Amino acid sequence: MSNRAVLEVIALDAEDAVAAQAGGADRLELVTDMAADGLTPSCATFAKIRAAVDIPLRVMLRVADGFAAGDIDVLVRKARELRAEGAEEFVLGFLDAQGHADLVAVERLVAELDGCSWTFHRAIDRATDRDALRKQLADLPGLDTYLTAGSALGVDEGIPTLLAETARKGEPGYGPQILVGGGLRLEHLPELLAAGIDAVHIGGAARPEGWDAPVDVAAVREWRARLDGHGGSPE
Repeated sequence: MSNRAVLEVIALDAEDAVAAQAGGADRLELVTDMAADGLTPSCATFAKIRAAVDIPLRVMLRVADGFAAGDIDVLVRKARELRAEGAEEFVLGFLDAQGHADLVAVERLVAELDGCSWTFHRAIDRATDRDALRKQLADLPGLDTYLTAGSALGVDEGIPTLLAETARKGEPGYGPQILVGGGLRLEHLPELLAAGIDAVHIGGAARPEGWDAPVDVAAVREWRARLDGHGGSPE
């Protein structure tokens, strides 16, 4: 298995997925409705993407904009249907009204996943206390990744937090991999990689023409090259 940095790309459909894999993506995050920052895709969409590519797929479990869980029964049903369709990896994350981890919702959904690997997404960037949230979730089965910009405002503001949390790797709550995403640009990579961050997540950066356009193979390929230590200086 390669030790190269993980490149995860958001895919909305099979066309996106094929382009992302061709550009060098290691994994895809599957969502729909980016106007709501990414909701759970249909089982049919998952099946089409699964048939089109052979890299790992993490499927979003989220039914409404924001970070409240909403109807947990609907989330559980969607998770069950996706698992029956063959989904093995997921993305989720919910906060309560006080900005703490919604453990009732998270634990119920994780129980339905029955050991599947999952990412706690950028809800951590809206948490009242990031450290407390990490420690609350530390013993949940399957949690292996935090998708975070380090700040609700994006990577520009979050780099100090990302570097500090990376330095705590191995402490209670800091075992999961940090997957950096949220306003991430190529120019951020040297500092992040030098600090030991080894996973990044891109959405809009893979679509130079905007969200109405598909993933661009060349854009993904440039990210792959920069992560692998190739290419010129960022513009």
